[in-house]
Amino acid sequence: MFEQLIALAIFVAVFAIAAVRNVNIGIAMFPVACVVGLWIADIALEDVVAGFPLSILVLLVGVTYFFGIAHSNGTIDWLIEASLAKVGDRVALLPTAFFLLTALISAMGAPLGGLVMAPMGMSVAHKRGIDPMLMALAMGCGLSAGAFAPTSLFGIITWGTADSAGIDLSPLLLFAVAVAINVVLLVVAHLLFGRGRRRSTTPTFAKAMVARGEALATYGQSSLDLDSGHGADHASDTPIGRPTGLQSLTLVAMVTLVALVVVLALRDAEPDIGVIGFALGAMLALVDPKAGKAAMSRIDWGSVLLVGGIITYVGVLTQMGVIDMLGEKAAHVGAPVIAALLLCAAAGLISAFASTTGMLAALVPLALPLISEGGIPGWAMICAIGVCASIVDVSPFSTVGATYVATTVDEEQRPRMTTLLTRWGLSMVVIGPVVLTLTLILPGMAFS
Repeated sequence: MFEQLIALAIFVAVFAIAAVRNVNIGIAMFPVACVVGLWIADIALEDVVAGFPLSILVLLVGVTYFFGIAHSNGTIDWLIEASLAKVGDRVALLPTAFFLLTALISAMGAPLGGLVMAPMGMSVAHKRGIDPMLMALAMGCGLSAGAFAPTSLFGIITWGTADSAGIDLSPLLLFAVAVAINVVLLVVAHLLFGRGRRRSTTPTFAKAMVARGEALATYGQSSLDLDSGHGADHASDTPIGRPTGLQSLTLVAMVTLVALVVVLALRDAEPDIGVIGFALGAMLALVDPKAGKAAMSRIDWGSVLLVGGIITYVGVLTQMGVIDMLGEKAAHVGAPVIAALLLCAAAGLISAFASTTGMLAALVPLALPLISEGGIPGWAMICAIGVCASIVDVSPFSTVGATYVATTVDEEQRPRMTTLLTRWGLSMVVIGPVVLTLTLILPGMAFS
């Protein structure tokens, strides 16, 4: 018992220290996992290293490489321009359009890739008299929704971890829950901030490009030129050309990837999205080697290391019997629903200030005892944890929220944005767990 508690305490301490020092948690966690495994748990080093999740590595690398090619050859920019051109001057539809576009980009491997829409979205909000808070929440909800697609990071981690633990969770169900919750939040944002429009003003577009965040350098940036007349602000004036042959081929490959994932999932098969991504990426790279080489820099190695290190340590905890110990404690909890509620609240609170990816990688495995011993439906618990950890990301203390504040064009609006996004993010720490417990966990327990 003492060794198990020491190992669990070290896990929490390393997680906290790395988060505070802004160091990749997985890089800090991996060597500590080896030390704990060797010296405390008496586990052979090769057995510790074997806990590194190669299947998730293949998923993340394959998907982010494929969509990296789509970024490099201009397909993503063409999609953005063509979509916003359809909206034209219909101001009321612009927040919803940016919600959909951000969700689409977020679904392409790396959720933070959706932040490329931030400068454009906040510029359009300033020009068209849309409350910047509404635009920020629309893009934030879109980013959260798309992140749980079977092709994106949060979806891969959440579903992959659940699947490896034997929990029956459809990746499409996880995605559907995330989309439904974020659509509801988008409606609430419209009700709260949709009427408070200011007069249209002429924007200084350079201000919209301020402080896009370090994440954009990692996940790629849009090449749309907001000053030259391209993008949403001039969508109704500038004709959108047809995609090039390579872009058309990339669009076909993107549709193929989505179709294969959906069809295989509906047939109760387990689509290996990473292998499919590698295959489609290799095909496009052979057609355009330059784009294939550029896409190498867009592979999300940071997330691979983050998830790999945390899951390796969780594997050590499992072999030490820590997970079983937590399961025994969960069996003695008088009200498992309360424990589930608190776990979801913890996911939201910590994620508002730290890495959502790391939170998912850590909490999903640690929730397994509550599922097995507490009578909580696995699919409902995992979905609830995932969504609760994501909907708080608009907090200005996270990369997402900080980017929306920094790209607000009117500097006088930034203090207001910081205050409102703080209130919204912290309110989600309470509202999210309560709503998801009432709508997912309790009904799941009733019908299980």
